[in-house]
Parts: sequence; structure tokens; C-alpha cells
Amino acid sequence: MLDEISVLHNSGTWELTPLPFEKNFVCCRWVFAMKIGPDGTIDHLKARLVAKGHTQISGLDYGDMFSLVANVASVCLFIDIVTLQR
Repeated sequence: MLDEISVLHNSGTWELTPLPFEKNFVCCRWVFAMKIGPDGTIDHLKARLVAKGHTQISGLDYGDMFSLVANVASVCLFIDIVTLQR
């Protein structure tokens, strides 16, 4: 966890600021994972800080919603363009 926090701090990903008046904070939690190598041994351990987005209130904490989902037609078009340029 300390390594992850220091990487986020050194890269300028975020900075601590006081919470504005009448705003809610979004809870977060640590998620841990073990990465297993091809031989079945533990390759390395990972820790990630993730936000609990379900605690947000629409209109108060956020205004717009969008999803980073690729359209199948767009992916096919992209693959066609890449293959035609080769």
C-alpha cells in the first residue's frame, strides 16, 4: 500500500485538499491481488485504491455519466483500417 501511495503522490495523480462545503466524500477501499506466474508460484502482490462509486448521489456529486465501452462496429472498423494500412 505504501508503494502505491508513493507512486500516486510522486506522479502528481492527486493531491489532498479540504472538502468543499455541502459536498459528500466518496469512500474508497484497498483491493489486494496475488499475481501467479506460469509455474504456479506467486509472481508479485498488488494493491490498488479504488473508489466506491455507489456512494455518490446524482446531481449532487456528479452531473454526467458515461461508460468506457467499445461499440462492436467501431472495433471492427478500427481493425479493418489497421489491416488495410499494412
